[in-house]
This record gives sequence, structure tokens and C-alpha cells, in this order.
Amino acid sequence: MSEKVENSSGAVDMLKWLIVFALLAGVITANYMYEDYSVLYRALGAVVGVVIAGFIAASTTKGSAFITYAKESRTEVRKVVWPSRQEATQTTLIVIAATVVMALILWGLDGIIVRVVGWITGIGA
Repeated sequence: MSEKVENSSGAVDMLKWLIVFALLAGVITANYMYEDYSVLYRALGAVVGVVIAGFIAASTTKGSAFITYAKESRTEVRKVVWPSRQEATQTTLIVIAATVVMALILWGLDGIIVRVVGWITGIGA
């Protein structure tokens, strides 16, 4: 019994997704077909079409799961303790200093390796 309900729900969701994609394709097509009209009217029509498609997509199983995920993500972001401006600046300077030191080390190693390989192969570098 539950399998039939899931299959019917899946079919309805598939139909909704087809409507969403058809709406979005229609918005794109209408934008090109009515290029003689004002950009304002075309933009308003596109916004209305996308909003309607969004509401239809949100009513599907995957759409509602995405909305739940987005709400939970927003809750988690609120829990994050963001660094102060001073901490961010200090961390940035440390990263820049470490990058410069590593670049100098790699530059020096490269120079040494080029000279050693040149000495071994007899090609003057």
C-alpha cells in the first residue's frame, strides 16, 4: 500500500519538475521572442515566472528537503563565532608571511637543484 503512495507521489513530483523546467524554458524563450519590448517588462515577467517555478519546485519532496536544509544551515551559521577585525588581520598577515617564507625556500631549493643538475649533466646553468 505504501509503495503505491510513494509511486504516485513520485509521479506527481516528476510532473511538477517538468512544469518547473517548462516554465523556466518559457521564460527564456519569451525573453528572446519579445526583445522588442522594454527590458523592465521582460525582467518583471522573468521574475514572476521564476518565482512561480520556485514555488512549484518547493512543493516537491526534494524542494521541501532543500528548504529544510537551508533553514538548518542558516541556524548553524548563526552559531558560528566570527573572528574580530584584529584577529582576521593578524591571521592574514601570518598567512602572507608564511607564504613569503615558503616561496623563498622553494626559490632557493630550485636554484640549488638547477645548479646540481647542470653540474651533473655538464650543461652550464
